Amino acid sequence: MDPRTMLVIDDESIVRESCRRIFSEQGFDVVTSASPRDALQQVSAKRFDVILCDWKMPEMDGVDVVEVLDRRSAGSAIIMISGYPSLERATEVMKRGAMDYVPKPFTPEEITGAVRRALHRVEQLDARETAHIERIAKSISFPVPSFDDRSPPTIAETVARTIGVGKTTSPWLSVLVLGVLAGAYIAFGAMLSSAVTFDLASRMGAGFTRLVSGAVFSLGLMLVVIAGAELFTGNNLMVSSAMAGSIGFGRMLQRWGLVYAANFIGSVMLALLFVYSGLWKTSNGALGAYAVAVAAAKVNLPFTEALLRGIGCNWLVCLAVWMALASRQTIGKIFAVFFPITGFVALGLEHSVANMYFIPAGILLKSLAGLPVAEGAGPAALGWSAFLVNNLLPVTVGNILGGGLFVGMGYWGAYLRGVKPPASPPGPRRP
Repeated sequence: MDPRTMLVIDDESIVRESCRRIFSEQGFDVVTSASPRDALQQVSAKRFDVILCDWKMPEMDGVDVVEVLDRRSAGSAIIMISGYPSLERATEVMKRGAMDYVPKPFTPEEITGAVRRALHRVEQLDARETAHIERIAKSISFPVPSFDDRSPPTIAETVARTIGVGKTTSPWLSVLVLGVLAGAYIAFGAMLSSAVTFDLASRMGAGFTRLVSGAVFSLGLMLVVIAGAELFTGNNLMVSSAMAGSIGFGRMLQRWGLVYAANFIGSVMLALLFVYSGLWKTSNGALGAYAVAVAAAKVNLPFTEALLRGIGCNWLVCLAVWMALASRQTIGKIFAVFFPITGFVALGLEHSVANMYFIPAGILLKSLAGLPVAEGAGPAALGWSAFLVNNLLPVTVGNILGGGLFVGMGYWGAYLRGVKPPASPPGPRRP
C-alpha cells in the first residue's frame, strides 16, 4: 500500500522541518514548500492526502490559499496552522475549506492529533459520498427481473406459506369484490365457448367442437390468473396452507364460503346479461336453444357422474393455477392455463363456477324467454332445485376433492410434510 502524502506550506523552515520529521516517522511521504504559489502548482500536479498551510505568508494570505486548495484538491485534509490565533480567523478558514485550525507553537501530539481527526473526517465524508452515489444509482437503475421459472418445491412453499395466508388475511370486502369478478370472468369464458361452438358440431364433429370449446373457455381462467380475482376452485389449494399449519381450517372454510357466494353472484350477473342483452337470439335463437340444452344436460347427470367429473375438472384447474405460479412472465401464465383448461372442457368435466353461469342461463331462458327444453333431455326438470341438488352439490364436492386432495394435499405431502411452519407466517397483516 502506498504511503500517505503530505504537503507542508510554511515560510518558516523550522516548522517545515519539524513537520517533515514528525510525519515521516509516521510513514508519510512529506513534501514541503516555502512558497504558496509553488505549492499550488504542486497541488495541481499531484494529490496530497494532508495539506498543512500557514496563515501569514509573504506571497499570499493563507485563507486565500486554503480556498484555492479546497477547489484544486477537494479530497485532501486541509489544516491551517498559525502563530496568530484568532477565533474569527479560524471560523473564516473553516468556511473556506479547512478541516481544523492549530495554533503555533504546537506539540507533536497536537499536530498529529489534528491530522488524525482530519483524515478520519475525510474518510467519513468519502463513505457518505459513496453511499449517496450508490443510492442515486439504485434509484435510477432498472431492476433486472428474474425469468427463471419456479420449481415445484418452491411453488408448494409459496402456496402454503404465502398465498394461502394472504387469502385468509385480506379484507373481506376486497375478497368479496374479487370473488364477484372471478365469477364474471369464468362466465365470460363460458359465454364465449357457447357462442363459438353452438352450431359447430354439425360441421366439424363433436371432438373438434369440444377442443375449440375448451380453447376459448380458457379465457375465463386467464382473466382470473392474470387480471387478478378470487376463484373458489383455485382457492381449494389453500388446503396445503392448512395442512402446513400456516392457517386454520376454520378460517379457510370461512373464506371458501365467502368466495363461493361471490362467484355465484358474478356468474348469475353474466347469465342475466346474456339473457337480457338478447345475445341468445343469435341465429334465430339457436344459441339460446343450445344454452337451454346444455343446462338441461347438466342437471340430468347422475350424482356419482357429476361428482367424479367435478374431481377431474378441478384437478386440472388447480394444476393450471399451479403451473401459472411457476411462470414469472405473462406469456408463460397464458400457456400454463390454456392446455389444462382446454383439456378439462374437451373431456366433458364439470366446473362448479362455470355451471353457476351455464345452468342459470338455461333456467332464465326457459322462464323468461319461454324457450323449451328439448325432448329427451332427461327426467329432471330444468329448475333451481335441480340445479342446486343434482349438479352444484356433487360438482362442488368433486371440485374440492380434485383440487384440495390431489393437488393441494398431494404437493404438501410431497414437499412440506414434516416441515414446521415459521414462527411468524409471511403475508399481509389483517387491517
